[in-house]
Amino acid sequence: MQNETMPNFLKKRAFLTPDRTAVFFQDQTLTFKELYNRSLKTAGQVQASGVQKDQFVGVLLKNHLDTVVILFALQLIGVKAVILNSRLTAVELLWQLNDAKASFLILEDEFAEMELAQLASIKTFTKECLYEIIPVKPTIKDEVSLSDICTIMYTSGTTGNPKGVIQTYGNHWWSSVGSALNLGFMETDCWLCTVPLFHISGFSILMRSVIYGMPIVLHDHFDVERTIEDIQTKKVTIMSVVGTMLTRIVDALRERRLANHFRCMLLGGGPAPLPLLKACVDKEIPVFQTYGMTESSSQIVTLSPEYSLTKLGSAGKPLFPAELKIVHDDGRAATAGEAGEIAVKGPNVTPGYLYRPEVTNEKIHDGWLYTGDIGYLDEEGFLYVIDRRSDLIISGGENIYPAEVEAVLLAHPAVKEAGVTGIDDAKWGQVPAAFIVKREEVTVDDLQQFCLTQLAKYKMPKVFYFTEKLPRNAAKKLLRRELREWVADHENSQD
Repeated sequence: MQNETMPNFLKKRAFLTPDRTAVFFQDQTLTFKELYNRSLKTAGQVQASGVQKDQFVGVLLKNHLDTVVILFALQLIGVKAVILNSRLTAVELLWQLNDAKASFLILEDEFAEMELAQLASIKTFTKECLYEIIPVKPTIKDEVSLSDICTIMYTSGTTGNPKGVIQTYGNHWWSSVGSALNLGFMETDCWLCTVPLFHISGFSILMRSVIYGMPIVLHDHFDVERTIEDIQTKKVTIMSVVGTMLTRIVDALRERRLANHFRCMLLGGGPAPLPLLKACVDKEIPVFQTYGMTESSSQIVTLSPEYSLTKLGSAGKPLFPAELKIVHDDGRAATAGEAGEIAVKGPNVTPGYLYRPEVTNEKIHDGWLYTGDIGYLDEEGFLYVIDRRSDLIISGGENIYPAEVEAVLLAHPAVKEAGVTGIDDAKWGQVPAAFIVKREEVTVDDLQQFCLTQLAKYKMPKVFYFTEKLPRNAAKKLLRRELREWVADHENSQD
């Protein structure tokens, strides 16, 4: 794949099917030709501002038509987009921008008030300022190498700082191909995107749009009634969801049904509970359960609806271009039913982590990405994920890594030790709970206020427990599974 090139995705799509609808957003509609022309103008404005080919540019934008235009403008001129999560704090964003060695930052006007004063080394301009720049004639990349970096998305590890996941044009291309071979592709398809574009789940929909020549309906946030209405009126056939979204759709439908043209829900963010799947069967909503990650440019394993109840809890089988195996700690391949580390391979899997050769060498061997997730395969090759990145908390589809929250808590002078685990929550699936060993007196309110300056709100512990010590093994490693048992014991004692 090293030297393979393809025509620039958007330019080729605008040439092939210029008059097809590309994006619906609120009351606006753009064809692929219009999207190309707007992206071309924006590319000229970006280049006029001093951005050059192959630079890393931070993008801190919400779900909006302008975001689609800007992201494709960067692709037209061969700029690598560092796509930032708008829910993060200034501290977290600064770390990622500096780590990526970003030269520029494009951000929403409303984010301009964030405490990004330390960005003196990074030229920053708001969307409004960008659009006021007189454009030059941009130097367009007519071809892209499939090995070239397209995007960088940061993902937290279970230890240490977040890592920039490299996503190449080839990764996005093969992710789109794998999805089409799995879900099928029809000329009438239309994908509803209410998930954030800064997530791979959202961005991958954009890439499928130009590769398939398919319209997307973009929402700025998830609104259940607007979702049901747009599925009907915009002829939506596919939607990406997490469990909490799907539950709200099913609840809101009551006696109603989704339109007959609707083909499937692509469900990520952890396995779905049986009552939800049965409710979807009753309402004739096909659900494709998936397993994927930033490193695999979206889904890499998917369970077809015909198996959703007979293979309850399974994430399915790897997509056509992808491979999957379960490996023991000593490197041996696990047999059916044996738990081990999930390893994946395929042209949609990242070549590595930005400026992190040691992490890349540790996680990727002979093309196999060792995910850190634990699972097993049954006799028929269906994957069951037991523990996602061992201690990962999945809250409303968002990944929360306990080590990151613990690091913030440990920075408080009154905190001697901190342990974080996930507890069940009716609304979000899971939320973080923190266990604190104090050095000196400190209140829950003190800790919450401290966390708010360092962490995105969804990562904030929702419950605090003060304790004399934390459970650790002989090597003094924190045993987070025991923390979960402590929570269960505490709740039982309250009954």
